[in-house]
Parts: sequence; structure tokens; C-alpha cells
Amino acid sequence: MKIIIINGPNLNLLGKREPEVYGSTSFEEYLNTLSNKYTNITLSYYQSNIEGELITKIQEVGFNYDGIILNAGAYTHTSIGIADAIKAITTPVIEVHISNTFSRESFRHQSYISPNTKGVIIGFGLKSYDLAIEAFL
Repeated sequence: MKIIIINGPNLNLLGKREPEVYGSTSFEEYLNTLSNKYTNITLSYYQSNIEGELITKIQEVGFNYDGIILNAGAYTHTSIGIADAIKAITTPVIEVHISNTFSRESFRHQSYISPNTKGVIIGFGLKSYDLAIEAFL
């Protein structure tokens, strides 16, 4: 099974950015934990702060992976382009958010990508990625 985690803007700052919201572990550290835990799958990772690069990666993997775990960050609430990219591919996508977006600013309560995903996991910290992998398994 091939699964890719795609993280959007500012998620490269995990471990440094707002630790009270996102924790103190970098995503690279957490990815090592996931890779060691799920040795029966091929787990890839991609991060970009640029919307078009995220769309390109979704299109690139969207027909030959078994699953995409997508944390589009702030683009969740603004990007019709990412929503359309998800709609255009055959690989199922699970939307993930580290924080509970519904306990934050009201603009974070709307997701343009959710209607095109298999499901949404919100607010369980980095464990949200584990839950997404489990959903694919």
C-alpha cells in the first residue's frame, strides 16, 4: 500500500510554530515515528507553502497511490483549485487538521476541500495522521 502525506503552508514550522496549538514536535520527527510504526506501507511525504505546487503534487500522485492524507493548512479555507484537484483524481483523500479548526477563528470553520474527500479528521494533534493511516488500512 502506498500512502502520501501532503502538508500545506506553514506546516514546515511544526515544532516551532505556536507550540500551544501544534505541539513541540517537528513533522520530520513525527514522520519517523509513523514510518517505524507502519512498516507494512510505503509512506511518502511532501510539503509546500505554494498552492500550485500542492495541486501539481495531488495530480501527480492522484492516480497511482492508494491514499492521500492532506493537511492543506490555510488553503483548506480558500482554495477552490485544491478542491478541484481532489475532485479530478481517483485516489481517495483524507483531510487532516492538527488543531480543532472549529474552536478557532470563524473563517477556519469552512472547508472547500471536505466535500471532495473520503473523510475529515480534526483536532487530535499529530495523532490525526495516525488515524488517517488507520482509516486507509
